[in-house]
Order: sequence, then structure tokens, then C-alpha cells
Amino acid sequence: MSETVSNYDDEASRPWYRQPWLWFLLLFPGASITYCAVAITLALNTHPSMVVDDYSKEGRGINQSIAREALAAELGLEARIVQNNRNLEVTLDSTGGSAGVAPEYLLLQLFHPTIGGRDRVIQLSAVSPGVYRGQIAGNIDGRWYFDLSGPTKDWRIKGEGRFPADSDIVVRPTNAASG
Repeated sequence: MSETVSNYDDEASRPWYRQPWLWFLLLFPGASITYCAVAITLALNTHPSMVVDDYSKEGRGINQSIAREALAAELGLEARIVQNNRNLEVTLDSTGGSAGVAPEYLLLQLFHPTIGGRDRVIQLSAVSPGVYRGQIAGNIDGRWYFDLSGPTKDWRIKGEGRFPADSDIVVRPTNAASG
């Protein structure tokens, strides 16, 4: 019986920082405080790229966007996108018989679905009638939204696709009447 009492006295006589239950009980509040500090730091130092500051201006631009897509549909434009290593080749066809759609260059905007910092604009130069080429800077593997327009930006073709693609990516304007 005296051994049991001496073990208890020995445990009780240890300093507070040597008590195992103290550290066990402090573990959960300490982890909670650490997690909150990290969460607050991340919230203050990162900014949400998917949020638009001036949403009313974005809303007013919808009518202009619809008109641009309607003109592309009226002209019967269709784009065929092919990736060859670091090069993109776009073939622009006009089934509407409009010979006036032959700009010097095209602008292809690539929008990443979730990471705004990966968005990019590629200028495609004409190499022959209806065929345009441009260089890709960086890696574009994965899913992308496309926005193809001419230099005057009076028409626009929107679509989506995945790189690298097994076959050509065909992008057509949406029918503005059904949209």
C-alpha cells in the first residue's frame, strides 16, 4: 500500500509542465487557435478572383454580348481549333457566304473555369485565307472556355473544350434567338 501512495505523491510532486493531462487538455484549444490564425491570414491575404467588383456594369454588357453572338450566327461563322505542341491553328469558315469576314488577325481568349490567374489572350495571325496561327505561352492542359473574335470585336464565338484534344475542337455561335 505504501508503494501506491508513493507513486501518487511522486506524480503530484512533479512540476505543472510535466503533467501529461495538462498537455492533453491544452492540445484542442491550441489546435483551434492555430487553425483560426491560419484561416484569418488566408482570408486577409488572398482575394477572390471569381467575384466581379462592378456587377451592374457586367449586367449592362449582356445586350452587347448577345448582339455580337447574333452577328456571328448571322454570318454563319464556325471555328475549328487544332493544337500542335505550342501552336494553335484556327480555321474560320463562314457558311453565310460573307466574304467580308477575313480579318488580319483573331483574338482567342482562353478562360480557365476556376483559376482566373491562368486566363490568357492569344493573338492569331493570318497565314492563308481563313487560317490563323498563334503561339501558346505556358501549359494549357485541361478544360477551357473560348472566346474568339476579330480585331474590331463586332462578332464573337464562344465555346469550351479540353486540351490536349484527340480531334479538332469545333466552336460555333449559339443561336441568339433561343438563348
